Amino acid sequence: MCNILHLEWTATPKTPPRPILGCSGCGGPQPFRSSGRIRLNANGKRLDAWLIYRCIACDGTWNRPIFERQTIRAIDPAMLDAMQASMPDFVARIEFDALALRAKAGRIEESDDIDMRKAVLRHDADWRRIAITLALPYPTGLRLDRLLAAELPLSRSRLRVLFDRQEIRVEPERKDVLKRGIRDGTLITLDLRDEAERLVVGKAAIGRAAMGG
Repeated sequence: MCNILHLEWTATPKTPPRPILGCSGCGGPQPFRSSGRIRLNANGKRLDAWLIYRCIACDGTWNRPIFERQTIRAIDPAMLDAMQASMPDFVARIEFDALALRAKAGRIEESDDIDMRKAVLRHDADWRRIAITLALPYPTGLRLDRLLAAELPLSRSRLRVLFDRQEIRVEPERKDVLKRGIRDGTLITLDLRDEAERLVVGKAAIGRAAMGG
């Protein structure tokens, strides 16, 4: 049945997670931000690599290990070139890897600020359901209910009601999915019974979307 409005929302976090570290210059814990620069150190045939972070207050540094004592032969040449040039895309993949950062720093802070790009994948004239596929270039800790409440005219309490009624379904399925961080490839389907609500939500879901190819 041709009755769907299918969108792709690409959510790109604006700010990488920041480690909270004890700063010797400040005398206490401070957030550190990435400098965007990778430092390499060769010791014979082995290589160390770090991403350099700086204290936001005093500019003191912290070296976040990327790897240590790797044999140069074991490193992909393209990866080595990316590290030597501190290529922004390569650095960003490291900066936004919150799990790896938490493993090194322990405590981190994450921002919910994102850039959102919307594209229409399918727009049937007589659509009754809204499907939204999430695309995340980099991971983010933003909860699904916060994202939907920010982009749609639905409060978090209303989202919970609709979810419990199965007027909102999320794949992969989890009972607590609304409270969990958004993931790349998540599919949200809104099958709203109230026509007025459906039309208002559909308009907001499209926003300034571009037509998909």
